[in-house]
Amino acid sequence: MSADDEEFAPGWQVWSDADDKLVVAYRPDVFDGRAFPAACMPTIYVTQGRRSRRPGADRNPPPGTPWYVTLFLEPDVSRDAEQFDDESAAREGARDLARRFAAGDIDYRGLYQVPREAYFAKLDELTGRDD
Repeated sequence: MSADDEEFAPGWQVWSDADDKLVVAYRPDVFDGRAFPAACMPTIYVTQGRRSRRPGADRNPPPGTPWYVTLFLEPDVSRDAEQFDDESAAREGARDLARRFAAGDIDYRGLYQVPREAYFAKLDELTGRDD
């Protein structure tokens, strides 16, 4: 099953689509390292098994391993992963999460212990929360 940019909400782009992982990035034109660090680009990961920091740990999960959808705002700031029984449901969950994020329905501020006001202001602007 292959994903394409049209499956996701405006601003989200497929960054990588492999057999065992889908990565979708939000507004890489904004979070490109100039005004905001590239590491702060909102990213959705769809993986079979929980995403691990250990290289190679995610390879060859046993059959029946659930799929997870995780939103990262930067490497150490993420939303709790949503679990799905299969890849198709996880991809649909990722599309739904992307739509909710783009609509301003995800509380990204609550994921931070130390606020980043300029970053939040830009996300508010991009997601229509800057009313």
